Amino acid sequence: MLAKRIIPCLDIKDGMTVKGTNFVNLRQAGDPVALGKAYSAQGADELVYLDITASNEGRKTFTELVGRIAREISIPFTVGGGINELADVDRLLNAGADKVSINSAALRRPDLIDEIVSHFGSQVCVVAIDARETDGDWECYLNGGRVPTGRNLFDWAHEANERGAGEILFTSMNHDGTKNGFANAALRQLSAALTIPLIASGGAGTKQHFLDTFTEGHSDAALAASVFHFGEIPIPELKQYLSDHGVSIRR
Repeated sequence: MLAKRIIPCLDIKDGMTVKGTNFVNLRQAGDPVALGKAYSAQGADELVYLDITASNEGRKTFTELVGRIAREISIPFTVGGGINELADVDRLLNAGADKVSINSAALRRPDLIDEIVSHFGSQVCVVAIDARETDGDWECYLNGGRVPTGRNLFDWAHEANERGAGEILFTSMNHDGTKNGFANAALRQLSAALTIPLIASGGAGTKQHFLDTFTEGHSDAALAASVFHFGEIPIPELKQYLSDHGVSIRR
């Protein structure tokens, strides 16, 4: 079995880390470089930095922060937000990012996935999907959860897989920031349909929730924010808990 990954996510707005609930009500969580260094020291497997207002405001993810992160942090990190073309990917990789996360741009122009994979390889391309469940139907959203698309979560995830994406990062908008657990039924369905790794996002509140998404949701990695940012679950403690419960994790 491949080792499961623990991934802190740092949502960036105006150069600072923020966290909200159900994609709104943001509060500041700290300096993104300092937080990243702390997570690296604690044993996080990877980091994800998302410029959460870039697509909605029509901006590019700022390269300078990525460069500072790369100089200070030794573990792999993914950058997302406002990535619309190959030049954006090239700029961020050159600044030091290991992977890029694309969401809104990929839904608007799915060929972007093929282009990134062709130029930089599948391992660079993470397709992030924000979806909300209503009456049993999971719909994908654009622009940080602001714009419904009519696209079905499972259909879109399958298409991204077929186009060569390296990973799927699925955030349940219903669960985001609630600390009530991950969307494990949807994750399990996704995992069964995909041939690439699946990262669970949205809903982490306890160590049990991480265990559940690995055992019940069949997720390959678990991403969380506030429980890490505000010191509620120390990463070494979480990894020990998972190991004690039979989950293969990286040390």
